[in-house]
Amino acid sequence: MTEDFRALPDLASGALGGAVVCCNDEFFADAYNLVSPGPATHDPTTFTTKGKVYDGWETRRRRDQPQAAQSLGSADCSDWAIIRLATPALVRGVNIDTAFFRGNFPPFASVEATMLLGHPTPAELQNAQWFTVLERTGLQGDSPNVFPAAANSPLATHVRLSIYPDGGVARFRIYGEARPDPRFLGGRIDLAATVNGGRILDCSNMFYSSPANVLAPGRAAIMSDGWETARRRDDGNDWLVVELGQPGVLHNVVIDTLRFVGNAPGWARLSDADTGAELLATSPLLPDSEHRFRVAAASPVSRVRLDIYPDGGISRLRINGSVTESAATDYGARWLSSLPPDQAALIDSSQFFE
Repeated sequence: MTEDFRALPDLASGALGGAVVCCNDEFFADAYNLVSPGPATHDPTTFTTKGKVYDGWETRRRRDQPQAAQSLGSADCSDWAIIRLATPALVRGVNIDTAFFRGNFPPFASVEATMLLGHPTPAELQNAQWFTVLERTGLQGDSPNVFPAAANSPLATHVRLSIYPDGGVARFRIYGEARPDPRFLGGRIDLAATVNGGRILDCSNMFYSSPANVLAPGRAAIMSDGWETARRRDDGNDWLVVELGQPGVLHNVVIDTLRFVGNAPGWARLSDADTGAELLATSPLLPDSEHRFRVAAASPVSRVRLDIYPDGGISRLRINGSVTESAATDYGARWLSSLPPDQAALIDSSQFFE
């Protein structure tokens, strides 16, 4: 698997809980398309009374500034959309994908972020203090536009995409490291969930679909909303390694083969990826079924390895347990120190990991 920021989860994705909060204009195409989890599609024959239908966000042609200012993408001539991330995160990179926007893509874009806990309104977000993730940068039409985030970008809950002066963007991806609120990590939780900080470190094969899908919320809607490998033609087996959001004492695991009917694995095994200790002995799996297993872990676990035999697909993997006291103390202190002072002042740290 690649080691660059594109290996990190897209925390703006609607599949994880990201959402468009507001935008200044979406005359031709809905801004919510920006966070659709799949790639953009295009049908050249579809039109409405407003014009061509695009699978993306498209604003009307601006007529409020002189043409020269528009062509230069001046800062006072822009459209924007604000996106709520699925969880607080450190933003590491972005993809401003202009797929199928050829004569109507914005020539420039910038990205900013802010940190506002709770459920801020659009008015509160527009008046928030924003910091730069990506300076105003040139874009190419009908292509991904992938950029690293500014160094030392602080913790963020929302991002703002600005395009200059107008036009269309198909998808907006925010690659980052999840830093969930410690007040919601108490008790028994899914330590592997993306929104709780879990992530895929490595896997043997992802020919049909990404292993990151197995850490998403809910159950799979379709087969491609899971992890599926190619058919093996050797004596080996497929596997993946998950880094848990926090080290924890494991209680049970869920291996869900929903939507995998003729291509589910026959068996699965779970182990501690650091020590090799067996957490779940090799156990048979059924197609299209949610399997629950108790886990007897003698010590806290930070990373797990799932082996499937010999190949196939699973839709979800849940690693349920409790964060250790030492990890809770360390993470809570680091998280609180990463907040802007005005947000930190609102937090009662005694609620961490209750």
